[in-house]
Amino acid sequence: MLAWRGRRAGGALAALAALLVLLLATPFAAGWLMASLEREVAAGAAAEGVRPGAIVILGAEVVRDRARGPEVGPLSLERLRAGAALHRTTGLPVLVTGGLLRPGEPSLAALMARSLAEDFGVEARWIEGRAGDTRENAAFSAAMLREAGIGAALVVTHGWHLPRALEAFAREGFPAHPAPLRLSRAPEGRPADWVPRPDHLAASWFALREWAGRLVYALRDGG
Repeated sequence: MLAWRGRRAGGALAALAALLVLLLATPFAAGWLMASLEREVAAGAAAEGVRPGAIVILGAEVVRDRARGPEVGPLSLERLRAGAALHRTTGLPVLVTGGLLRPGEPSLAALMARSLAEDFGVEARWIEGRAGDTRENAAFSAAMLREAGIGAALVVTHGWHLPRALEAFAREGFPAHPAPLRLSRAPEGRPADWVPRPDHLAASWFALREWAGRLVYALRDGG
């Protein structure tokens, strides 16, 4: 529309924006954005000094079924699956965290606890249902675990989300051991890596959102 109205600069800007959207939809751009976050997380790395005494699974999203009502979404389900597997390996008790998304509905943590029990046969010992964002996930979870005499935990979430989550736990002074899931590999620049796809545009959105969130947390909370 800018080009049609005879504004050359506006038309050029619109064309550049369109090209940028196409670039963000490529596996190459999405892969490097994800890698820029995930490279900070070493799988199996441990916080120094304190052994983990619990597993914290961070919630993500919900989906709503016409018959069943709200349920955990795909990202939340992936985290629950990884947390259940980690529980079976370590024997550590599980805390699920996620607040209310709509008035009158169960908290995300309550939905996670239900799915954890029904789908994976694991009972959550703690259900933290107040947190509205990652910072509150860390603050409220750390408080619950400290009250139970636990001084460190394994934190389960996607690799691209872990840097922001670990920073939030660090600001609470609570040792968090990363337990990332689905770490991706950096793209190699093959021809297929330059073919735009909608799912890779979504991946770029998640990565850009994480970088923006980290910036906001750093400016608001310091560090």
